Amino acid sequence: MRKIALLGAVAVAAVAVPAQANESRAEVRGGIAWAQGQEEAVLGVAAGHDFDLGTTAFFGVEGSADKILVDGSDIVWGATGRLGAKVGTAGKIYGTAGYSFGDGDAFHAGAGYQHKLGSAAYLKVEYRHFFDDVVDVNTAAVGLGLTF
Repeated sequence: MRKIALLGAVAVAAVAVPAQANESRAEVRGGIAWAQGQEEAVLGVAAGHDFDLGTTAFFGVEGSADKILVDGSDIVWGATGRLGAKVGTAGKIYGTAGYSFGDGDAFHAGAGYQHKLGSAAYLKVEYRHFFDDVVDVNTAAVGLGLTF
């Protein structure tokens, strides 16, 4: 009986989540990637959706495409989740985790802060660490985006 009640609660929550949707977003971002004493510029785009988890927390999903700006480098595609807290009326602080594939497949994790610049625009800063089998890579980026 408990299993049936638990499954019912999960089903209700799954149906209710889209109704609590906070916002969709799209952004461009740029920054720096570094590993083993080398640094290179990075440029990318991302799109995602954040879901409210009450009045102070949120969960989000994101798809991204980033390119290290060096000849021969492939686009790195990513699928990322983020979980965080709302800060005041305009900020979000969060942790990220996901998977990237392109130049090399790797799990990634990081943290960031996003701040609204009016009703639709936002600015964000984010750090990510890529756990690669060959060499771990770090990135720090600044993003400018729109919510809708």
